[in-house]
Amino acid sequence: MTAGQTTHDTEFGGPPAGVSRWTDLNGPVRYLDFGGPAGGPVIVCVHGLGGSAVNWAAIAPLLTGVCRVLAPDLAGHGLTQSLGRGTGVAANRALLHRFITTVTGGPVILMGNSMGGMISLLEASAAPATVAGLILVDPALPFVPARPDPLVTAMFALYLAPGLRRVVQARRRRQSPAALVEGILRLCCADPSRVAPEIVARHVEVAAQRAGFPGLEADFAAAVRSVVRTVGYPHGRAYGRRLRSVTCPVLLIHGTADRLVPVAAARAAARANPSWSVREFAGVGHVPQLEVPRDTADAVLGWLGSAGQPAARAARTPGPGGGGSTY
Repeated sequence: MTAGQTTHDTEFGGPPAGVSRWTDLNGPVRYLDFGGPAGGPVIVCVHGLGGSAVNWAAIAPLLTGVCRVLAPDLAGHGLTQSLGRGTGVAANRALLHRFITTVTGGPVILMGNSMGGMISLLEASAAPATVAGLILVDPALPFVPARPDPLVTAMFALYLAPGLRRVVQARRRRQSPAALVEGILRLCCADPSRVAPEIVARHVEVAAQRAGFPGLEADFAAAVRSVVRTVGYPHGRAYGRRLRSVTCPVLLIHGTADRLVPVAAARAAARANPSWSVREFAGVGHVPQLEVPRDTADAVLGWLGSAGQPAARAARTPGPGGGGSTY
């Protein structure tokens, strides 16, 4: 791996939790380096809307016996402040591309959840030389006819209507970090109690650190609007064409109880792309990597040893590398 610029690194919770590093990509970007064997395939994990690198803290230690695992905070998410950079899909796709080329040297396997799955798909379509394979975990996909979840519909409606958006933003600002994380897990998980307490605590810590950042709600609202535009009419047709242009090996993982991206959307994408490998987890929500990390890791490792073998070979790094040093 080639070295990226690093401004400050800290050890957060010991090696299994990952080393927190910073690199300069037109502004500071925080990422977690979970480690892994020299010569192993490199997986870059891309979180979803409103998420952060700690969304991968439960599954990463289950993969690092085989893979090198890195997870950036996208602009306007986690500890990466936007600082004038866009927080929508296109801007964060460009940031991810710079991360791959600067920090890892590529090609890599991208593992993306929700909006991160969308961004990973778009990167594989736009810059195929950087992406050896895709692991899509409940990715944001083009709309399909399906009965919408009332709570999810209401949430997106609030963020798309300027007057209502200010009300919900004010409410979010009044919430404690713990209450904010609890609400997100209730929305994203079929059974939030499956998420390990130490993983919940890490999410609360990130939420507390973010509380003082300027422009949080505006950044989030811009990201919401960007995701909705990308999957909705008429842009959803162009997004569908981009999906079909991807030629690298793909593993699609989806929870059947996902309230944000109905499993019907994943099944439609799988029918349109018959070369993809598909795993469904019954009774699991939008974030299998948090809710059932062992099952998700087993699916990933099984794919790397079968249909994903070409991706694993192409994403191997010649040495331990790393995007900067640890102080």
